[in-house]
Amino acid sequence: MRNGKYGVSKKEDRTYNGKVYDSKLEMRYRQHLDLLTKATNSKDRVVEIQEQVPYDCYVKDKKICTYKMDFEVIYADNRVEYIDCKGVKTAIYRIKKKLVEAIFGIEIKEVTTKDF
Repeated sequence: MRNGKYGVSKKEDRTYNGKVYDSKLEMRYRQHLDLLTKATNSKDRVVEIQEQVPYDCYVKDKKICTYKMDFEVIYADNRVEYIDCKGVKTAIYRIKKKLVEAIFGIEIKEVTTKDF
């Protein structure tokens, strides 16, 4: 059963290791990352996971918004991935994503329900 504006599941359905995630998709992706911390292939092995990393976006010294990245993932080969788990891509999300990518020079990988 789903509830909420964007069909967010009940808290108990999106809780993992004592943490309540914003969505089941985000929780499942965290579980996937935890498996990658045990990978034997160093290319795929995750060495660090940060969650809900804030990016303050300024244009001409004026703060426009804060964007919270779902995951920043560092792999054993020093590669960094910026991950956002998205079920619904709102207009505001699309603008904020473009703004963060432009200001910080990063590429945000979107994970959807099709991926998991």
